[in-house]
Amino acid sequence: QVQLMESGGGSVQAGGSLRLSCAASGYGYSNYYMAWFRQAPGKEREGVAAIDSDGSTSYADSVKGRFTISQDNAKNTLYLQMNSLKPEDTAMYYCAADLINWWLLAKYVYWGQGTQVTVSS
Repeated sequence: QVQLMESGGGSVQAGGSLRLSCAASGYGYSNYYMAWFRQAPGKEREGVAAIDSDGSTSYADSVKGRFTISQDNAKNTLYLQMNSLKPEDTAMYYCAADLINWWLLAKYVYWGQGTQVTVSS
């Protein structure tokens, strides 16, 4: 089992940047596939970015070229670098983990509590 805790959210103006972190604890972190999701009020949770064990990545079309997912296995930490932020990026951001790679499907077993990102115009 793995526990996840996100950090790094905040309020920024459009065009700004934030880096989210997701610290994982528990046994066998390196065996888990990880991803970032977000959910805005009144909307469904959507996959933002996912990373495979070989470093392969997948992004939602809405964030391609602006967001970068990465992980540091030595620190058991997943990151999401978000650049050129837009008001439509405003949402609660969650990291997720599972022993199966669901890529951008919200079928992961383990979820963090989320960190709020607010982008003002």
